[in-house]
Amino acid sequence: MDIGANLKAVRKMKGLSQRELAKLAGVTNSTISMIEKNSVSPSVSSLKKVLSGIPMSLVEFFSIGESMTAEQKVVYRSNELLDFGTGPLEFKLIGRDYPNRSMSVMYETYHPGTDTGEDMLHHEGEEAAMVIEGRLELTVEDEVFILEIGDSYYFNSEQPHRFRNPFDTPCRLISATTPANF
Repeated sequence: MDIGANLKAVRKMKGLSQRELAKLAGVTNSTISMIEKNSVSPSVSSLKKVLSGIPMSLVEFFSIGESMTAEQKVVYRSNELLDFGTGPLEFKLIGRDYPNRSMSVMYETYHPGTDTGEDMLHHEGEEAAMVIEGRLELTVEDEVFILEIGDSYYFNSEQPHRFRNPFDTPCRLISATTPANF
């Protein structure tokens, strides 16, 4: 997926200039420009921040151009999951087209050296996950936790938080967040 081209198309569709979107999202005009030119690969938190100025969720952004089925599905095959993420940080959303989802359930992969960005995340809702492979560093407020296979977390998402994999092997986890903002 061409994140820059998609952002530019969405911005223009909403009738916004780069400067207007930057102001609405609370980022610099050059940030919007660099993303649209694919000069930088934004972190998930940075892209989410930019999209908040539209407003648009990550799922909506990454679903542009994909046909959504009108039939309510029960089973989602591996090739039907919505893949999104930037670079070595991968998310696969389960039930992307489930009507009026109240939670986001994802299969996440953090490759060695990746994180969700320098800015701490915080948003309405709750988050929970279980590590199924590798190790993950989780920061909530000022506390840092190292999670290993079988370890899990559950916290209020309004608390500032960040995810990192400073280790040599990929970390994979199954997560859920409320409300469904992905």
